[in-house]
Amino acid sequence: MSLTLVLTLLLYACDSHRNDEKKQVGMDFTPLDYLPALKGDYFRLESTNVGRPYHIYVRLPEGYEKSPEKQYPVIYLLDGDSLFPILAANHMFLHYDDNIPEAIVVGIAYGGFDPAINWRDADFSTETTQWNRSGGAENFHHFLEQELLPTVESRYRIDTTRRVLYGQSRGGFMVLYSAFNHPDLFWGRISGNPSLHPNKAQFYAEPAKAERGDLMLIVSSATKDRYQENRELAREWQEHWSGRQDAPWSIRFNSIEGGTHAANSPEIYRYAMRQLFQREIEMARRVSTGAAAEH
Repeated sequence: MSLTLVLTLLLYACDSHRNDEKKQVGMDFTPLDYLPALKGDYFRLESTNVGRPYHIYVRLPEGYEKSPEKQYPVIYLLDGDSLFPILAANHMFLHYDDNIPEAIVVGIAYGGFDPAINWRDADFSTETTQWNRSGGAENFHHFLEQELLPTVESRYRIDTTRRVLYGQSRGGFMVLYSAFNHPDLFWGRISGNPSLHPNKAQFYAEPAKAERGDLMLIVSSATKDRYQENRELAREWQEHWSGRQDAPWSIRFNSIEGGTHAANSPEIYRYAMRQLFQREIEMARRVSTGAAAEH
């Protein structure tokens, strides 16, 4: 018997075993169900605004099924291909250690890093002649506002007044674009090591007016970012906006000493969660202190 035939038979046997497992449990299952820190949901969403599909991963809070009336904050992660496994799982530990409220975490993924399917350069940019692909920011934001948010918020119990958008590098650009052009859509925004290109002047212009008065924009910049221009531009931006009074959001700027471009997303996320949920953290600590005093 040839080696090729043997391997073919083994692969067939493995596939048959997997199919038998599914039949035995009587249902299709989501593989993430076996990773409890990431347990939740997945669906593919075809975007008419962008003309491409996205893979949407959802991490549900612990005890979600046991609290059928409770609504949760929601954090939308750009670049979910890499950031969802890191930050969605870490949110559970922030709840344990920092009293961060539980939240629904949504990863927006392309399904891979191959530029043939990963269009982050186009989605997270405004028009420029310097790049091969650019200018998709507004269409991507339409996808968020008109397609993704309504779908997610119809499926899960979400407090729509506490939406948060997280992005890093070019995703950080997209967060800033959203903040300047559509400020009311998200309560909180987190821009980590943002690229301000292309067209950095747009982030010094007057932002769109906001109806809400409780919006927050959190920008983090690492001192050892390998793209030092990002660091320099972020500091210039922060200094500029610290002297202006027309921002529709309150700004928090976080300098990560010794941090690098890609590896410090948990620190960026943790700092931002502590800023956004400061009131809830203090309330939880007072309750904990009071309970300890009673004993």
